[in-house]
Amino acid sequence: MNATTRPRYSPGLRRLHWLMAVLIALAYLLIEQRGIFPRGSGGRIAMMQGHFWMGITIFLLVWVRLASRMRSGAPAITPPLDRFSAMASKVMHVALYAFFIVMPLLGLATAWTDGKEIFIPFTHTALPALLAENEALAHQLEDLHGTIGEVFYWVIGAHVLAALWHHVGRRDDTLKRML
Repeated sequence: MNATTRPRYSPGLRRLHWLMAVLIALAYLLIEQRGIFPRGSGGRIAMMQGHFWMGITIFLLVWVRLASRMRSGAPAITPPLDRFSAMASKVMHVALYAFFIVMPLLGLATAWTDGKEIFIPFTHTALPALLAENEALAHQLEDLHGTIGEVFYWVIGAHVLAALWHHVGRRDDTLKRML
């Protein structure tokens, strides 16, 4: 089988994968670098609003990605994985999809319970808060959101390393299916 006949993910799924990778990197960058601006400054507010909207966009795109993945499935890996590796792959992908869904919801819940407004970009209109302000709950949600975010630095890193291991170490077409 040559490179042009090997199965790959659909073009739409490949684009969504890489778009979401960029958005996730931007969400992390925005939240990690917000401290370069003083609290309450326009720059810091812009960083926070950007972080919120990266998360919301990821949340919306994951549903498109899941629907497309269910419709078209995943191409076979050549050579096939052993049972342990196949199971590890499934667990990793379920964790990543759960992250794409849970983190934006936790982020919205944190913002709303903390009394923060999430403005529609380039407007002065905020999304309606669906949760009442609750300072204690906001702190708990913020801690959970932050902890999961930190854990997923490692999970995303493991995902990248696994793709590279498949390509360089195992020499299968796992990575090529997404390129």
